Amino acid sequence: MKIRHVYSTTDLDMARAAMNAARHAGIGEECLMLVARSDIELDAIPNEHKEADSDAIPGAIKGMAAGAGTGLLLGLIAVVFTPLGITLAGAGIAALAGAGIGGFASALFGSALPDPVRQKFHDEIAAGRILLVTDCDDATQRVAGPAIEATGAKPLPFEHATGTLR
Repeated sequence: MKIRHVYSTTDLDMARAAMNAARHAGIGEECLMLVARSDIELDAIPNEHKEADSDAIPGAIKGMAAGAGTGLLLGLIAVVFTPLGITLAGAGIAALAGAGIGGFASALFGSALPDPVRQKFHDEIAAGRILLVTDCDDATQRVAGPAIEATGAKPLPFEHATGTLR
């Protein structure tokens, strides 16, 4: 399981040094992200390292499950009421429709929520610091953490299990 860790750096040079230390410690390129004020991100951070997480995908999955369950339940209830004329196939169609509507609505709501790292460390970002976000397992973190800190990056209180397979 991968755990997300966050480090604060004072400038882009320190952020690059911290990223290099993380790479040398075994963290893959796809598991390194930078978070900064929008003016810093636009000018200095390459797109492949910009953090752009939201709750859209997890929200869509939860919404599809809830929508499918609700649609199936309503479809089965409708089957019981014979005057409606709905068959078991109709209940299945109701479940699929519920999954589609639930997934779509949840993805919309999830995409509107800001990234948890941006929420928690808003003041760090507003002050012009650049945050290095890493996703790695415990063994890699035991090597990478001290290497990243040796560059001057300050660890921030954030450990969050990630569902991403990066």
